[in-house]
Amino acid sequence: MPVQTLPATEAISRLATFDTIIDARSEDEHALDHVPGAINWPTLDNLQRIEIGTLYKQVNPFEAKKRGAALSARNIAAHIEREVIDKPRGWRPLVYCWRGGNRSGALATILGAIGFQVTLIEGGYKAWRAALVDDLDRLAPTLRYRVICGPTGSGKTRLLHALAAEGAQVLDLEGLACHRSSVLGHLPGQPQPSQKRFDSLVWSQLKGFDPAREVFVESESKKVGNLRVPDALMEAMRASPCIDLQLPDTERVGLLLEDYDFFVQDPEHFCQRLQALVELRGREVVNDWIERVRAGRTPDVVLDLLLHHYDPMYSASIRRNFVQYGQATLCVLPDRSAASMVQAARELTALSG
Repeated sequence: MPVQTLPATEAISRLATFDTIIDARSEDEHALDHVPGAINWPTLDNLQRIEIGTLYKQVNPFEAKKRGAALSARNIAAHIEREVIDKPRGWRPLVYCWRGGNRSGALATILGAIGFQVTLIEGGYKAWRAALVDDLDRLAPTLRYRVICGPTGSGKTRLLHALAAEGAQVLDLEGLACHRSSVLGHLPGQPQPSQKRFDSLVWSQLKGFDPAREVFVESESKKVGNLRVPDALMEAMRASPCIDLQLPDTERVGLLLEDYDFFVQDPEHFCQRLQALVELRGREVVNDWIERVRAGRTPDVVLDLLLHHYDPMYSASIRRNFVQYGQATLCVLPDRSAASMVQAARELTALSG
């Protein structure tokens, strides 16, 4: 059966019509980013791709193509034996590689020869990425956002999770970015995704939302760790209605000690991270914090960080950037308990309809 091609701009809206999305690139390329839902069938794996590229440059393209064809044939045969034998005639895969060339073309040709209706993304991942960026710009302003604002430690992320449990539409940017969006927000053992992967995850979330319902999102800055929030989304968030979440200071300290327990368990790691604040707070202040952490007074340091570092910066930023913050719906929590978060989530979902 002839292999069909599909422009990336059309693939954006037709992903759900395919039974399987196949990424024919190497494992590392797939890990960096891929079409949402795609599975990885490397035509050339990581090491083979390097081998063929080296042969192409150091010997000549003809020798590289011969060797590449032999490796590709073996890999494609293995994929077919492992994944395709049980597929019915009506199975409809969508296939792509970097530019829609040799790697995806070889796989698609063989699948088509078997008799499957195969479609290639025209221009491959490169074209897909460009189409996704354009669609993010189009999609982000079409949704209605309700922005949860509140000082550090007020429970914004916990409230987002409670809202999601109540069936609300929630965009958790920090969860997608694997970062808590502050100088101390790096999560040990959890590397951030690439910018391309983050954009794809955000797009996939936005694509799944019902435009008739509000989307709850936390008041983020333009960057979450090393990742940049897409401009169109940031602009839409900053123009949206806000919720002002408030929690007593002692409860904020307790919440942060729970959420950043790895700092409590490893005081020296906390001290190392505090060094990042020297430029903002000065060496004398940071050294005082470090001495108190080492003396077992971490809660005191956390309260000091809140009142003299995070709160003033957050207050200035939120009023400057979120234009409807002055008319925000006040949400005062008595404590950080799960029950309080659930109650607040229920009240907010009732208000949002």
